[in-house]
Amino acid sequence: MVSILYALFLFVPIELMVNVYRISRLTGWELNSTNILNMVIICADIVFGTAILYLLTTKWLGRRKLNYLTIVFWVPYFILFVYIFARLFPITYGGDDPNPVTGLLAIGMLLLYPVYIFFMNLIHSLK
Repeated sequence: MVSILYALFLFVPIELMVNVYRISRLTGWELNSTNILNMVIICADIVFGTAILYLLTTKWLGRRKLNYLTIVFWVPYFILFVYIFARLFPITYGGDDPNPVTGLLAIGMLLLYPVYIFFMNLIHSLK
């Protein structure tokens, strides 16, 4: 369950970044307003996600070395979330395609996320 939450807390910001044009078009908001709202949601996701995951890791997993397996186990759930979202909400309008820079940011997030999980587990195990 903790690995599912790790995947979900990364899935939300990436999908918000990738679908900013779609959100703007469907809601009728200006692109600047949509970007500001996305940044607020992403910051809240980081802050509250870190707190929730820390508390749930403490409550559900305890202090075991097996907690470090969550560094790997979130990946299949993340792929599943992306696959389901892409199947349910395909991009049908060409103007909704994300910028290439968004892909680079997403790749950077995907590469740094295991480091984040490692430090979360390390801080938890030192407590």
